Amino acid sequence: MHGYLFYDVRFPTELSSGLPLSFYGNSLSLPFEGLSLLVLILAESALETIPKDLWRHPAVRRHSKKRKKHPQFLLLDRSYHHAAMKTLLKNEKRGRPDIVHFALLEALGSPLNKERLLQVYVHTINDHIIRVKPEARLPRNYNRFVGLMEQLFELRKAPPNGPVLLKLESKTLSQLLREISPTQVVAFSRTGKPRTLEDVASKLSSGERPAVIIGGFPHGHFSASTIRLADELVCIDEETLEAWTVTSRVIYEYERAISLPQKRLKR
Repeated sequence: MHGYLFYDVRFPTELSSGLPLSFYGNSLSLPFEGLSLLVLILAESALETIPKDLWRHPAVRRHSKKRKKHPQFLLLDRSYHHAAMKTLLKNEKRGRPDIVHFALLEALGSPLNKERLLQVYVHTINDHIIRVKPEARLPRNYNRFVGLMEQLFELRKAPPNGPVLLKLESKTLSQLLREISPTQVVAFSRTGKPRTLEDVASKLSSGERPAVIIGGFPHGHFSASTIRLADELVCIDEETLEAWTVTSRVIYEYERAISLPQKRLKR
């Protein structure tokens, strides 16, 4: 359908290196008792299909012809659509699917996720929510990741058959947080209160269901509506850090705060 392959469910004994995507369980061991699940949300992420207003732009039409897919089924990507994006509202925050790709690879490959102590959501700039099952394994190759996301935006789930491990919904960040009902919400921003990540992780680990919000966009700041949803807005470095760097460091410091490395080594 529309020039891409469907992605099947595979289990460890059935893996093939030629598959664009494999979904499988991380671990056969049971999670540690008494440890709090961390909810991680990539917010206002630069992940979306090409807006209708840009479909007729020469840069979009060239890319559409090359991919042999209608623009409505293509992801907006600044690498290909920079010229077309100049007229878009908040264009500096849009068209960077690679940010979500890198951040998800960091999160899903972490020991915290392998122990089922991490739940990841992607909130997009156009108010879509992607629910990511902990056992999801994404393509390392960026082009294959793009194909997967394009499939997800069209079918609203992946894989199309079998257990759903990625699910797309139309939902605001506020609605998602009301559903999750976290005990505390910390958002990371250069405009926040300076705090070390060690201190932040220590406080998060004391809650029953803490949540962190990390910007999934390349430039700019969170919208006022997003900031209002956070109990605390913190700055963890004097420079702006990439989303995937913040993701990996937050997860690691949280693992340290709950002594997960020691617990895993002693098991």
